[in-house]
Amino acid sequence: MTKWREGSLIGIGEAMAEIAPVADGLYAQGFAGDTLNTCWYLKRILGDIRRVGYLTRVGEDALSRGLVELLVKSGIDASAVSRDPERTLGLYLISLEGAERRFSYWRDQSAARRLADDPAALDEALRDAALIHVSGITLAIIGPNGRRNLLAALAKARARGVRVSFDPNVRRRLWPDEATLRAALTEMFSSCDIALPSFDDEAGVWGDTDPLNSVARIAALGVKEIVVKNGAGPAFILADGEEAVAPARATSDARDTTGAGDSFNAGYLAARIAGLSAIEACEFAHQLAAEVVRHPGALAPAAAIEPIGADLRARTPRGKARSS
Repeated sequence: MTKWREGSLIGIGEAMAEIAPVADGLYAQGFAGDTLNTCWYLKRILGDIRRVGYLTRVGEDALSRGLVELLVKSGIDASAVSRDPERTLGLYLISLEGAERRFSYWRDQSAARRLADDPAALDEALRDAALIHVSGITLAIIGPNGRRNLLAALAKARARGVRVSFDPNVRRRLWPDEATLRAALTEMFSSCDIALPSFDDEAGVWGDTDPLNSVARIAALGVKEIVVKNGAGPAFILADGEEAVAPARATSDARDTTGAGDSFNAGYLAARIAGLSAIEACEFAHQLAAEVVRHPGALAPAAAIEPIGADLRARTPRGKARSS
Protein backbone atom coordinates (compact mmCIF):
# COMPACT_ATOMS: atom_id res chain seq x y z
CA MET A 1 0.00 0.00 0.00
CA THR A 2 1.32 3.44 -0.93
CA LYS A 3 2.19 5.91 1.79
CA TRP A 4 -0.60 8.11 3.11
CA ARG A 5 -0.23 11.79 2.37
CA GLU A 6 -0.08 14.31 5.21
CA GLY A 7 -3.29 16.06 6.15
CA SER A 8 -6.53 15.75 8.06
CA LEU A 9 -9.01 12.88 8.27
CA ILE A 10 -12.40 14.40 7.49
CA GLY A 11 -15.83 12.85 7.87
CA ILE A 12 -18.79 14.26 5.96
CA GLY A 13 -22.35 13.65 7.02
CA GLU A 14 -25.21 14.17 9.39
CA ALA A 15 -24.75 14.45 13.15
CA MET A 16 -27.94 13.94 15.14
CA ALA A 17 -29.18 14.19 18.68
CA GLU A 18 -29.35 10.66 20.11
CA ILE A 19 -31.80 9.47 22.75
CA ALA A 20 -30.48 6.15 24.08
CA PRO A 21 -31.84 3.85 26.81
CA VAL A 22 -29.59 3.55 29.87
CA ALA A 23 -31.97 1.82 32.35
CA ASP A 24 -35.61 0.78 32.59
CA GLY A 25 -37.59 3.78 31.41
CA LEU A 26 -34.57 6.09 31.53
CA TYR A 27 -32.82 7.63 28.53
CA ALA A 28 -29.72 9.75 28.00
CA GLN A 29 -29.30 12.45 25.36
CA GLY A 30 -26.13 12.48 23.34
CA PHE A 31 -24.97 13.09 19.79
CA ALA A 32 -24.12 10.58 17.06
CA GLY A 33 -24.32 9.82 13.36
CA ASP A 34 -22.51 7.23 11.28
CA THR A 35 -19.67 9.37 9.93
CA LEU A 36 -19.48 11.37 13.16
CA ASN A 37 -19.07 8.12 15.11
CA THR A 38 -16.24 7.06 12.83
CA CYS A 39 -14.50 10.41 13.30
CA TRP A 40 -14.93 10.27 17.07
CA TYR A 41 -13.32 6.83 17.25
CA LEU A 42 -10.56 7.86 14.83
CA LYS A 43 -9.63 10.71 17.16
CA ARG A 44 -9.78 8.52 20.27
CA ILE A 45 -7.51 5.96 18.61
CA LEU A 46 -5.00 8.14 16.79
CA GLY A 47 -4.71 10.98 19.29
CA ASP A 48 -2.44 13.70 17.93
CA ILE A 49 -0.95 11.47 15.22
CA ARG A 50 -3.53 12.94 12.81
CA ARG A 51 -5.94 15.85 12.92
CA VAL A 52 -9.56 14.72 12.60
CA GLY A 53 -12.27 17.06 11.32
CA TYR A 54 -15.98 16.89 10.70
CA LEU A 55 -17.96 18.57 7.93
CA THR A 56 -21.65 19.03 8.53
CA ARG A 57 -24.30 21.73 8.85
CA VAL A 58 -26.18 22.58 12.05
CA GLY A 59 -28.65 25.15 13.32
CA GLU A 60 -28.08 28.08 15.65
CA ASP A 61 -30.05 26.64 18.57
CA ALA A 62 -28.85 25.20 21.87
CA LEU A 63 -28.91 21.61 20.63
CA SER A 64 -26.73 22.52 17.66
CA ARG A 65 -24.32 24.39 19.92
CA GLY A 66 -24.13 21.29 22.09
CA LEU A 67 -22.96 19.22 19.15
CA VAL A 68 -20.24 21.71 18.24
CA GLU A 69 -19.12 21.76 21.87
CA LEU A 70 -18.87 17.94 21.80
CA LEU A 71 -16.69 18.09 18.69
CA VAL A 72 -14.35 20.65 20.22
CA LYS A 73 -14.20 18.83 23.55
CA SER A 74 -13.38 15.60 21.71
CA GLY A 75 -10.50 17.23 19.84
CA ILE A 76 -12.31 17.16 16.50
CA ASP A 77 -11.83 20.16 14.24
CA ALA A 78 -15.21 21.88 13.83
CA SER A 79 -14.09 24.62 11.42
CA ALA A 80 -16.01 22.98 8.56
CA VAL A 81 -19.31 23.00 10.47
CA SER A 82 -21.60 25.59 8.88
CA ARG A 83 -24.68 27.17 10.48
CA ASP A 84 -28.22 27.32 9.15
CA PRO A 85 -30.58 29.79 10.92
CA GLU A 86 -33.65 28.06 9.48
CA ARG A 87 -32.92 24.48 10.60
CA THR A 88 -31.65 22.37 13.49
CA LEU A 89 -30.31 18.87 14.18
CA GLY A 90 -32.13 15.70 13.34
CA LEU A 91 -33.00 13.38 16.25
CA TYR A 92 -33.22 9.63 16.68
CA LEU A 93 -34.40 7.30 19.45
CA ILE A 94 -32.82 3.89 20.08
CA SER A 95 -35.04 0.97 21.08
CA LEU A 96 -33.28 -2.23 22.15
CA GLU A 97 -34.31 -5.86 21.76
CA GLY A 98 -31.53 -7.58 23.67
CA ALA A 99 -28.35 -6.09 22.20
CA GLU A 100 -29.96 -5.43 18.81
CA ARG A 101 -31.31 -1.95 18.14
CA ARG A 102 -34.10 -0.25 16.25
CA PHE A 103 -34.18 3.43 15.39
CA SER A 104 -36.96 6.00 15.19
CA TYR A 105 -35.96 9.17 13.32
CA TRP A 106 -37.06 12.80 13.16
CA ARG A 107 -34.85 14.50 10.57
CA ASP A 108 -37.03 16.48 8.12
CA GLN A 109 -35.61 19.78 9.43
CA SER A 110 -32.01 18.57 9.62
CA ALA A 111 -29.61 21.35 8.60
CA ALA A 112 -27.19 18.67 7.36
CA ARG A 113 -29.39 18.18 4.31
CA ARG A 114 -27.78 21.39 3.00
CA LEU A 115 -24.15 20.55 3.82
CA ALA A 116 -23.13 20.23 0.15
CA ASP A 117 -25.12 23.12 -1.28
CA ASP A 118 -22.08 25.44 -1.61
CA PRO A 119 -19.43 23.91 -3.93
CA ALA A 120 -16.79 26.54 -3.16
CA ALA A 121 -17.14 26.06 0.59
CA LEU A 122 -16.99 22.30 0.12
CA ASP A 123 -13.77 22.49 -1.88
CA GLU A 124 -12.17 24.80 0.69
CA ALA A 125 -13.13 22.57 3.62
CA LEU A 126 -11.47 19.57 1.95
CA ARG A 127 -8.33 21.39 0.81
CA ASP A 128 -5.99 19.93 3.46
CA ALA A 129 -7.52 16.43 3.67
CA ALA A 130 -5.58 13.19 3.52
CA LEU A 131 -8.70 11.01 3.91
CA ILE A 132 -12.37 11.83 3.37
CA HIS A 133 -14.98 9.46 4.78
CA VAL A 134 -18.59 9.46 3.57
CA SER A 135 -21.56 7.13 3.86
CA GLY A 136 -24.73 6.21 2.06
CA ILE A 137 -26.64 8.28 4.58
CA THR A 138 -24.56 11.29 3.57
CA LEU A 139 -25.51 10.69 -0.07
CA ALA A 140 -29.19 10.17 0.72
CA ILE A 141 -29.85 13.25 2.82
CA ILE A 142 -28.15 15.82 0.55
CA GLY A 143 -30.27 15.04 -2.51
CA PRO A 144 -29.37 15.05 -6.22
CA ASN A 145 -27.77 18.52 -6.35
CA GLY A 146 -25.78 17.92 -3.19
CA ARG A 147 -24.56 14.58 -4.54
CA ARG A 148 -23.35 16.24 -7.73
CA ASN A 149 -21.47 18.87 -5.71
CA LEU A 150 -20.00 16.28 -3.36
CA LEU A 151 -18.84 13.93 -6.12
CA ALA A 152 -17.21 16.84 -7.95
CA ALA A 153 -15.40 17.88 -4.75
CA LEU A 154 -14.24 14.31 -4.13
CA ALA A 155 -12.93 14.02 -7.69
CA LYS A 156 -10.83 17.17 -7.19
CA ALA A 157 -9.55 15.86 -3.86
CA ARG A 158 -8.60 12.47 -5.29
CA ALA A 159 -6.69 14.21 -8.09
CA ARG A 160 -4.55 15.74 -5.30
CA GLY A 161 -3.85 12.32 -3.81
CA VAL A 162 -6.57 12.35 -1.15
CA ARG A 163 -8.12 8.96 -0.38
CA VAL A 164 -11.87 8.52 -0.09
CA SER A 165 -13.47 5.83 2.06
CA PHE A 166 -17.12 4.87 1.71
CA ASP A 167 -19.56 2.88 3.83
CA PRO A 168 -22.88 2.43 1.95
CA ASN A 169 -24.82 2.07 5.25
CA VAL A 170 -28.10 1.72 3.41
CA ARG A 171 -31.25 3.29 4.89
CA ARG A 172 -33.95 2.65 2.31
CA ARG A 173 -36.44 5.11 3.82
CA LEU A 174 -34.09 7.95 2.92
CA TRP A 175 -34.20 7.14 -0.81
CA PRO A 176 -37.09 7.92 -3.18
CA ASP A 177 -36.76 4.62 -5.05
CA GLU A 178 -34.48 1.63 -5.62
CA ALA A 179 -33.14 2.92 -8.95
CA THR A 180 -31.91 6.17 -7.39
CA LEU A 181 -30.33 4.25 -4.52
CA ARG A 182 -28.48 1.87 -6.83
CA ALA A 183 -27.30 4.64 -9.14
CA ALA A 184 -25.95 6.74 -6.26
CA LEU A 185 -24.16 3.79 -4.64
CA THR A 186 -22.61 2.74 -7.95
CA GLU A 187 -21.35 6.26 -8.64
CA MET A 188 -19.92 6.55 -5.14
CA PHE A 189 -18.20 3.16 -5.29
CA SER A 190 -16.59 4.33 -8.53
CA SER A 191 -15.42 7.48 -6.74
CA CYS A 192 -13.80 5.89 -3.69
CA ASP A 193 -10.48 4.24 -2.84
CA ILE A 194 -11.60 2.18 0.18
CA ALA A 195 -15.02 0.51 0.33
CA LEU A 196 -16.35 -0.62 3.73
CA PRO A 197 -19.77 -2.16 3.02
CA SER A 198 -21.78 -4.54 5.18
CA PHE A 199 -22.85 -7.79 3.57
CA ASP A 200 -26.48 -7.48 4.69
CA ASP A 201 -26.72 -4.17 2.82
CA GLU A 202 -25.09 -5.59 -0.29
CA ALA A 203 -27.33 -8.65 -0.24
CA GLY A 204 -30.42 -6.48 0.25
CA VAL A 205 -29.68 -4.02 -2.53
CA TRP A 206 -27.86 -6.17 -5.08
CA GLY A 207 -28.95 -9.72 -4.23
CA ASP A 208 -25.43 -10.90 -3.42
CA THR A 209 -25.48 -14.44 -2.08
CA ASP A 210 -21.98 -14.44 -0.60
CA PRO A 211 -19.56 -11.73 0.66
CA LEU A 212 -17.13 -12.75 -2.07
CA ASN A 213 -19.80 -11.81 -4.63
CA SER A 214 -19.88 -8.36 -3.05
CA VAL A 215 -16.09 -8.08 -3.21
CA ALA A 216 -16.02 -9.05 -6.89
CA ARG A 217 -18.86 -6.70 -7.87
CA ILE A 218 -17.33 -3.68 -6.09
CA ALA A 219 -13.84 -4.47 -7.41
CA ALA A 220 -15.26 -4.42 -10.94
CA LEU A 221 -16.11 -0.75 -10.35
CA GLY A 222 -12.43 0.03 -9.87
CA VAL A 223 -12.15 -0.08 -6.07
CA LYS A 224 -8.75 -1.42 -5.02
CA GLU A 225 -9.36 -1.85 -1.28
CA ILE A 226 -12.53 -3.51 -0.04
CA VAL A 227 -13.61 -4.85 3.34
CA VAL A 228 -17.03 -6.50 3.49
CA LYS A 229 -18.19 -6.52 7.10
CA ASN A 230 -20.44 -9.40 8.09
CA GLY A 231 -21.77 -8.71 11.58
CA ALA A 232 -20.51 -11.36 13.98
CA GLY A 233 -19.08 -13.28 11.03
CA PRO A 234 -15.68 -12.85 9.37
CA ALA A 235 -14.80 -9.84 7.24
CA PHE A 236 -13.82 -10.46 3.62
CA ILE A 237 -10.92 -8.39 2.32
CA LEU A 238 -9.44 -7.39 -1.01
CA ALA A 239 -6.38 -5.17 -0.55
CA ASP A 240 -2.91 -4.82 -2.04
CA GLY A 241 -3.96 -7.23 -4.78
CA GLU A 242 -4.74 -10.09 -2.37
CA GLU A 243 -7.87 -11.58 -0.83
CA ALA A 244 -8.11 -12.57 2.84
CA VAL A 245 -10.63 -13.39 5.57
CA ALA A 246 -10.52 -11.87 9.06
CA PRO A 247 -12.56 -13.72 11.72
CA ALA A 248 -14.64 -11.54 14.04
CA ARG A 249 -13.87 -11.36 17.74
CA ALA A 250 -16.41 -13.20 19.93
CA THR A 251 -18.26 -11.02 22.44
CA SER A 252 -20.29 -12.68 25.18
CA ASP A 253 -21.45 -9.51 26.93
CA ALA A 254 -22.73 -7.36 24.04
CA ARG A 255 -25.13 -4.70 25.30
CA ASP A 256 -25.85 -2.46 22.32
CA THR A 257 -24.67 -2.89 18.72
CA THR A 258 -25.26 0.78 17.85
CA GLY A 259 -22.11 2.19 16.26
CA ALA A 260 -20.39 -1.19 15.84
CA GLY A 261 -19.89 -0.80 12.09
CA ASP A 262 -18.85 2.84 12.42
CA SER A 263 -16.23 1.95 15.02
CA PHE A 264 -15.02 -0.92 12.82
CA ASN A 265 -14.53 1.61 10.01
CA ALA A 266 -12.51 3.84 12.33
CA GLY A 267 -10.40 0.96 13.60
CA TYR A 268 -9.64 -0.26 10.10
CA LEU A 269 -8.76 3.17 8.73
CA ALA A 270 -6.67 4.09 11.76
CA ALA A 271 -4.71 0.85 11.56
CA ARG A 272 -4.06 1.29 7.85
CA ILE A 273 -2.84 4.84 8.45
CA ALA A 274 -0.60 3.41 11.18
CA GLY A 275 0.96 1.09 8.59
CA LEU A 276 -0.71 -2.24 9.44
CA SER A 277 -1.61 -4.72 6.73
CA ALA A 278 -5.26 -5.06 5.73
CA ILE A 279 -5.69 -8.32 7.67
CA GLU A 280 -4.05 -6.78 10.76
CA ALA A 281 -6.24 -3.71 10.37
CA CYS A 282 -9.37 -5.89 10.27
CA GLU A 283 -8.26 -7.73 13.40
CA PHE A 284 -7.76 -4.42 15.16
CA ALA A 285 -11.13 -3.14 13.90
CA HIS A 286 -12.86 -6.25 15.24
CA GLN A 287 -11.16 -5.69 18.61
CA LEU A 288 -12.45 -2.12 18.76
CA ALA A 289 -16.00 -3.03 17.70
CA ALA A 290 -16.11 -5.86 20.26
CA GLU A 291 -15.44 -3.29 22.99
CA VAL A 292 -17.91 -0.75 21.62
CA VAL A 293 -20.88 -3.13 21.71
CA ARG A 294 -20.31 -3.64 25.45
CA HIS A 295 -21.58 -0.09 26.08
CA PRO A 296 -24.90 1.70 25.43
CA GLY A 297 -25.21 4.23 22.63
CA ALA A 298 -23.04 4.88 19.60
CA LEU A 299 -20.07 6.40 21.45
CA ALA A 300 -18.47 4.17 24.06
CA PRO A 301 -16.77 5.80 27.07
CA ALA A 302 -13.42 7.27 26.11
CA ALA A 303 -11.79 5.41 29.01
CA ALA A 304 -12.82 2.09 27.44
CA ILE A 305 -11.32 3.02 24.07
CA GLU A 306 -8.09 4.64 25.22
CA PRO A 307 -6.17 1.39 25.98
CA ILE A 308 -7.01 0.08 22.51
CA GLY A 309 -5.85 3.32 20.91
CA ALA A 310 -2.66 3.40 22.99
CA ASP A 311 -1.80 -0.08 21.78
CA LEU A 312 -2.13 0.97 18.13
CA ARG A 313 -0.25 4.24 18.61
CA ALA A 314 2.64 2.33 20.16
CA ARG A 315 2.89 0.33 16.92
CA THR A 316 3.29 3.41 14.70
CA PRO A 317 6.75 4.84 13.92
CA ARG A 318 5.83 8.07 15.73
CA GLY A 319 4.57 6.16 18.77
CA LYS A 320 7.68 3.98 18.90
CA ALA A 321 9.86 7.07 18.78
CA ARG A 322 8.04 8.53 21.78
CA SER A 323 8.45 5.38 23.87
CA SER A 324 12.18 4.92 23.11
